Amino acid sequence: MKKLLVLSALVVSSIACKTETKHPETTTTEIPTKVDELATITEVAEFTGQQVTGVTVSEAGRVFVNFPRWRPTVKHSVTEVANGHSIPFPNEHWNSWTPDTPLTDTTFVAVQSVVASQKELFVVDTRNPFFKGVLSNPRLFVFDLENNTLKQTYTLPNEVFFKDSYINDVRIDRKTNVAYFTDSGHAGLLLLNLESGTFKRVLTDHISTTAETDHLTINGKQWVNTVHADGIALNQIDDVLYFHALTGYTLYAVSTAVLINATEEEIAAAVEVVDKTAAPDGMIFDQSGNLYYADLENNAILKRDLNGMTTTIAKGDSVRWADTFSIYNGDLYYTNSRINEITGPIPTMTFQVNKIALKD
Repeated sequence: MKKLLVLSALVVSSIACKTETKHPETTTTEIPTKVDELATITEVAEFTGQQVTGVTVSEAGRVFVNFPRWRPTVKHSVTEVANGHSIPFPNEHWNSWTPDTPLTDTTFVAVQSVVASQKELFVVDTRNPFFKGVLSNPRLFVFDLENNTLKQTYTLPNEVFFKDSYINDVRIDRKTNVAYFTDSGHAGLLLLNLESGTFKRVLTDHISTTAETDHLTINGKQWVNTVHADGIALNQIDDVLYFHALTGYTLYAVSTAVLINATEEEIAAAVEVVDKTAAPDGMIFDQSGNLYYADLENNAILKRDLNGMTTTIAKGDSVRWADTFSIYNGDLYYTNSRINEITGPIPTMTFQVNKIALKD
């Protein structure tokens, strides 16, 4: 395991306000700063030539990762990291799909996210390999982690996705038995009632789910792309869902009760602007209500506390597009997907899963 020291530096504060009818200005302003203690980053796993995006850690400490099908050289879609090895999950067959084979409900096609909740693993299959359009209805596969077998498959109906949809990430709400998704390809959010299997799409092309800019600037270079609602985090203390466009600088939120029960017009009116932030990918809340999110343009990971104060907890070469977060046993796990660095084939590039010990 490699251990690297990183210096925390940035502090941002803001006051929540109601959403506006146009995107807030995205220019930066002077903000207060402070120097925090050094944080330690530990490497959990490294993959050569395989771009990892998602990571999740189960209640039993099992580590799962996924590799999106953004190029034909993807070996596996989902694996479990155990004893230094990356083992296809749940088996080799599920990871055997190639573009010249039929689409089935027993093979992964284009997995973008994995999330462990209680004793289940939720796997988001966009069915949109190579960003060339959805080949068939996206799926959410649910696996029983006690026996590593498929427990349930949820298939998105035609009315809740588009040809250019890219169902990006999911959060599981055990209080309401609802799953929340972001669509980063065609701006919007989705809800799934895990009991009835019914889906609901909301905030399609709404200001809160739509990208604010067509590029980010990282290490002095522009990464040109337009990515809508991507980062998503569920605060189960106050039952509020937070979400953020990847190419954007505004954090939005809306209560889960409104999302589940209200009309589209009522939901749109209830969305709040929480803060002006860095452009993130990964986002997650801890049990105390602190929000952790990536700062892609500054190779950093930030913590926003209950008072809205934001502090950099990790920064530097060990944070290279922090894509997905998971918290287990007081550690924040994250992936380095290095999206902005890729300009061609990646056979020699390395991608990491790292972790940081969180402070109380």
